[in-house]
This record gives sequence, structure tokens and C-alpha cells, in this order.
Amino acid sequence: MDQAKKAFELMNHFGSKRLPFLFVIDFECRKPVVLPLEEAGKEGIFFDFRGQTNAGPSFSAPADSLIFEKYPILFSDYLKAFEPVMAGLQSGNSYLLNLTFPTPVKINRTLSEIFFLSRAPYKLLFRDAFTVFSPECFVRINNGIISSFPMKGTIDAGMPGADRLLLEDAKEIAEHHTIVDLIRNDLSMVAEAVKVKRFRYLEEIRTNHRHLLQASSEITGRLPVDWASQVGNILKTLLPAGSISGAPKKKTLEIIRRAEPDERGYYTGICGIFDGHGLDSAVMIRFIENSPGGKLFRSGGGITINSNPESEYRELIDKIYVPFV
Repeated sequence: MDQAKKAFELMNHFGSKRLPFLFVIDFECRKPVVLPLEEAGKEGIFFDFRGQTNAGPSFSAPADSLIFEKYPILFSDYLKAFEPVMAGLQSGNSYLLNLTFPTPVKINRTLSEIFFLSRAPYKLLFRDAFTVFSPECFVRINNGIISSFPMKGTIDAGMPGADRLLLEDAKEIAEHHTIVDLIRNDLSMVAEAVKVKRFRYLEEIRTNHRHLLQASSEITGRLPVDWASQVGNILKTLLPAGSISGAPKKKTLEIIRRAEPDERGYYTGICGIFDGHGLDSAVMIRFIENSPGGKLFRSGGGITINSNPESEYRELIDKIYVPFV
């Protein structure tokens, strides 16, 4: 039995017994981790998901000033990936594709320090391999209602009229409509009475060098009464997350594999917890990993037929930050 199948079946088992568990699923679904919630810390995995945490509160920030430098891919190299992506869009094989790259960064903080210092709804420290400070929920399940909150559209909050510019941008509107339709269709495979509860509301994200505005929507549906015993199957059906892959998923994923320089690994996978009653999870974006050559920050953005390569390149760089206040 492959690792992914075992992981989802283990989720079903834990869910049927109402046993709390943690899960960390990589983008390619080759190295999934599922374990009882109480064992996460013993395995070197620490989380803080909207206040639910297994990490201790005592932590003093380093006294030295923050050093954070980024060395993004050259625009000319970015274009070499952007152009075949655009060709795929123009041929109708995709309508929205999330294109991502790793960026070497220099930061005088450890992964553990980044985890504790970051301000984000969803935080994960995975051994000494990577840390995540994600603003984006994957799915949340409460009282049999499944909710998703796809984020699409980012702008510097310091720009004059930033909220209006983002909400009225034709490219951003089209991209957001596409991802909302995709997530609505995804949820319809596992739930009934699926609806868009809120459409394109703005949230502010504070970073070490600027404030950003991001546009989100809320989509909900009603799960079967026995959803907990099928929780692994539900997550398997919804993966990969539409907001960081694209639409339609199958053809879009084929283009991503050709365009991106390497496999994503845990970046843009999902992580979350089942507490015995409900589930909360995040898309693993805003992601820093240790690599043999130093720390890498992975970031990207949604590409549509109306995308401008210079703007998309700037967005990729703007998303390289640490949310320290």
C-alpha cells in the first residue's frame, strides 16, 4: 500500500474513533505524515492553528536587529517559465495556474525563532526542515459544515486607494471568480448545499517591511452525518488545493510540472488538526525551508490569460516576507 493511501485510511480510522490527530500532506502526496495529536511534539512537529497549539508560550525574541535579504530568480529566467505557462493558457489547457519558485534568503533567525515570532493564523514548525506562517485556510469543519476561504489577489496596502485598486482590477476579478468556481465545484464533490457565503472581502497582512491587502471569499457546504469516519477520503478528494494549483486541475498540474524548476515538496501542501469534533487546516504557503545551500523561501502567484509578467514577477517577490511586528 502506498504512503498516501495509508495516510488517508489512518485519518478515516482516527476520525471514526474521534481520536485527535495532526496531518501534514506534501503537494505531491508522497511523504504524508499523520499521527496522534499528542505525539506531534515528540516528533519535533509544533503547530499554532488559530490559537490551538502544542507550542509553549515562553519565548524571548533575539536582541539583535532583523537581517532579511532575498535573492529572487532573474526576471529573464522567470520569463522562461512564464511563457510556456501562457502558451498553455492561450491553448485552453488551463484557465488559472499558480506558478511558484524557490528564492534563497538570508535571515538571522532560526526556523524555530521564525515560527515563534511570526504573526499568522496558521503556523507550523516541521522538525528542522521547514516552517510555515500561512494566512490561508484550506478547509474548516464545524458542526458538519465544511468551509473554504480561497485567497486570490494581493496588493501593497500602502498604495493610495489600494482597496479600490485591488477590488476593481479586471485581472484580479477574473482570477478570483475562477478560483471560487473551482473551490465550489471541489466542495460539491463531498458536500451538499454548497454556496458562496462571502465574496471578495479584504484582509490585511502585516509583514517585516510592508502591509499587504489580500482578497478572500468564503464557500460553505453541509457534510454527511458520518463525515468524521470519511475525513481522509474528503481531504483526498479536495487535494491538491485549488488556490495553489489552478483550473482545471489535471491539465494545470501537467503544465506546472513542466514549468517549475523542481518538485514543491511540502510547500503548497496542507497541514491541520482534527480535535475529535471538528477540523481546521491550512494551505502551506509563506514557507521557509532549510536546504543544503541555505534557507529557501518559496512563493508564487496565479497566472491568467490577462497576466502581465512584470506584475506577476513583482508579486512573487512581494510575498517573500516574514510577518514580524
